[in-house]
Amino acid sequence: MSISTTVKSIQDIMRKDAGVDGDAQRIGQLVWLFFLKIFDDQEQELELLNDDYRSPIPVRLRWRNWAADPEGITGDELLDFINNDLFKTLKDLDLDIGANGRAVVVRSAFEDAYNYMKNGTLIRQVVNKIEEIDFNRSADRHQFGDIYEQILKDLQSAGNAGEFYTPRAVTQFMVDMVDPKLGEKVLDPACGTGGFLACTIEHVRSKYVQTAEDEQLMQKSVSGVEKKALPHLLCTTNMLLHGIEVPSNVRHDNTLSRPLRDYGPKDRIDVVVTNPPFGGTEEDGIEGNFPAAFRTRETADLFLVLITHLLKDGGRAAIVLPDGTLFGEGVKTRIKEKLLTECNLHTVVRLPNGVFNPYTGIKTNLLFFTKGEPTKEVWYYEHPYPPGYKSYSKTKPMRIEEFAPEKAWWGDRQESEQAWKVSVEQIKANGYNLDIKNPNTVADDHGDPEELLAEYKKMLENVAATREALRRELVNALGGE
Repeated sequence: MSISTTVKSIQDIMRKDAGVDGDAQRIGQLVWLFFLKIFDDQEQELELLNDDYRSPIPVRLRWRNWAADPEGITGDELLDFINNDLFKTLKDLDLDIGANGRAVVVRSAFEDAYNYMKNGTLIRQVVNKIEEIDFNRSADRHQFGDIYEQILKDLQSAGNAGEFYTPRAVTQFMVDMVDPKLGEKVLDPACGTGGFLACTIEHVRSKYVQTAEDEQLMQKSVSGVEKKALPHLLCTTNMLLHGIEVPSNVRHDNTLSRPLRDYGPKDRIDVVVTNPPFGGTEEDGIEGNFPAAFRTRETADLFLVLITHLLKDGGRAAIVLPDGTLFGEGVKTRIKEKLLTECNLHTVVRLPNGVFNPYTGIKTNLLFFTKGEPTKEVWYYEHPYPPGYKSYSKTKPMRIEEFAPEKAWWGDRQESEQAWKVSVEQIKANGYNLDIKNPNTVADDHGDPEELLAEYKKMLENVAATREALRRELVNALGGE
């Protein structure tokens, strides 16, 4: 049976349980179970490689000792075990157990997790289905990546406005262009389920990791922060799937809750890749962590200020931002002035409508900048739809191959139908408006309003003259009779 079929059958079993209400709870239930299974499969591998390995999870609570046997505990006994032993123990896990930091990962994962299911027999059926997947088999692990994407899409459907996840093609393109190197500190300050972090890990591994020491350095260099509990647990699970032994660098926190002045030299970052939430507002008081000139409750704007501050000189960033940030005024203007003064905003890739369909129709842009020198000119690249496309959809998502023209243009920039550059003087003269349309596209120009009005008046006069001529002819004709 394929993994996709297994996951679908698990969801069908959950729908029978009276305690699980809707997609969000079903996904939450599925994720903590997958976390324990993946964690245990990884531990079996670590035990083979390291004779001194000590699990942070008590023996009776390890997946292999209560879940792996299909004839194991079930019904009310299993329900009582999960609610009154498993969850209670893991939520308050002794952090001194397993001094390698994995105890912190487990406790953090279960901090805001819940068992929604009320039927122990159905739980046993779900557990038995999960047990069919071997995450130490490369084929199963690779195939689960596709299932993980499906879980994210289900989570998108269950999410609130402003909560959506970045298409894999966009994530990969941004990471490829920023090109994180081995040993560089990489941060996603709003990491969601870990798409940018996973892409960064794959990128650095494939290009720069050659030894076990390189691998350990890479694992310590990639970090993320996520505010909400379920995406954080998904991110932690995603990191385990990508071979991160101790994903304690993924914190469950709100990056914006720390005052900007508290960040010192040791907090500086080499690379930031992120898609911060936009279209939403932060809770009361968060804006007080920022200088008065940049105070706003718009989440995306605050993240742009934070990222500009966190980057070290020479540090690089790629960030997804909505059109509203590009043309916005007031505080947004001051934030863009700070960005262009402290950083070289060298590239803006303008994405077409529908990249995030069906979750939002907001038009988005990819901003690439380097800290430490002011902007002199900004290159824009308008990403077109593939031939035959009028928009993207679930069945026609954006693909990484579409970015091949941008990648070819990146190192040898020439103006074209898709690409143009604008001087920083022009941007300043326009009040730091970065929403600059493609000058090489023939727009649907409806003409000058004054000329159109004059033509309209002339047309009305002609109609009136024609009507009068017809009236006279009709009168003459009737008079003739």
